[in-house]
Amino acid sequence: MEVAAFKSCLRNQLLTTVSIQIGAVFFYNYISLLGAYMIKIAFFDTHSYDKDSFKKIADENISITFFEMRLSKQTVNLCKGYDAVCVFVNDDVSKEVVKQLYENGVKLIALRCAGYNNVDLTACFGKIHVVHVPAYSPNAVAEHTMALLLTSIRRIHKAYNRTRDYNFSLEGMTGFNLNGKTVGVIGTGRIGRIFADICKGFGMNVLAYDKFPNESYGLNYVSLETLFKESDIISLHCPLTDETKHLINSDSIKMMKKGVVILNTSRGGLLDAEALLEGIKERKIGAACLDVYEEESDIFFSDKSGHILNDEVLARLISMPNVIVTSHQAFLTTEALDNIAETTIENINSYFNNDEPVKNELCYCCGNMDRCRKERKAKCF
Repeated sequence: MEVAAFKSCLRNQLLTTVSIQIGAVFFYNYISLLGAYMIKIAFFDTHSYDKDSFKKIADENISITFFEMRLSKQTVNLCKGYDAVCVFVNDDVSKEVVKQLYENGVKLIALRCAGYNNVDLTACFGKIHVVHVPAYSPNAVAEHTMALLLTSIRRIHKAYNRTRDYNFSLEGMTGFNLNGKTVGVIGTGRIGRIFADICKGFGMNVLAYDKFPNESYGLNYVSLETLFKESDIISLHCPLTDETKHLINSDSIKMMKKGVVILNTSRGGLLDAEALLEGIKERKIGAACLDVYEEESDIFFSDKSGHILNDEVLARLISMPNVIVTSHQAFLTTEALDNIAETTIENINSYFNNDEPVKNELCYCCGNMDRCRKERKAKCF
């Protein structure tokens, strides 16, 4: 009886040990399986406000590594082992970088912005999918545009500096009313339309131009030439394409009213900065308010206060008393940052968890993702 009891006890212990080992192996394999579905994101050009907004939104199945440097030919190999990269307006997503991303196994480029002129979509097609945030907070950009305009024409920036030195003189502070003035809005997407509505609230006459005018918006569409000739203020809200590059140039400036105010919170390349500078020097342009600059990629989003600015055109523009420059901050509101993070995470999850085309995908092939979703109902590659 004692021998039989001993054998039974030994058998039970062995079974328990084997069960524990099998359970451990199963648990390890289960954890490994879960790990295989963890989406790894390489996040470039990171700032503190990016971390704050994305950490609030990121799902448990997404792992984000934040890099302060921008994506470029020199940094692209940091992406090895990542499923996707998250980039901003000044990251380099050129043909060569796309090739390296593809070779490194990256499957998705997630832009946390609307514009994509820094991405070679042709090079991406057939290799890497691209998504963007088409409208994170149009109100933020439209409101910043009006803030720049009011600051300029009512000399608010000068008054702020004066009163801090206890200088309460009003000499040189005369501005002009917006009521009754004519504003030309180039580009009537969501931002352009909101800015037009704000202008109407000030009692301004709004002229509009868009390559694809929509009469249902209730705007007074005119030709570009008419807009240039009749506007007291011109505001740019269109995308940067080969067709719109240097839309504001020496020839278009010649058509404008003397003393015209030019606003650009869209893309720096829409405006020929050298032609703008000449127009200011010739007293043709009364004021310029810029939140973007064509050569901003190596300047904006970083502190250059302890350095000599090598860009002579920008340095001269900033030195002008009738020019205001902000460093691509029109989008920078709490609401916009939250919208950007939410939409970007949705885009990433949608791509990796569905076989259908992503709602906010950019595609070189057809340029019409609505058609792909309705007819094809599958990714192109």
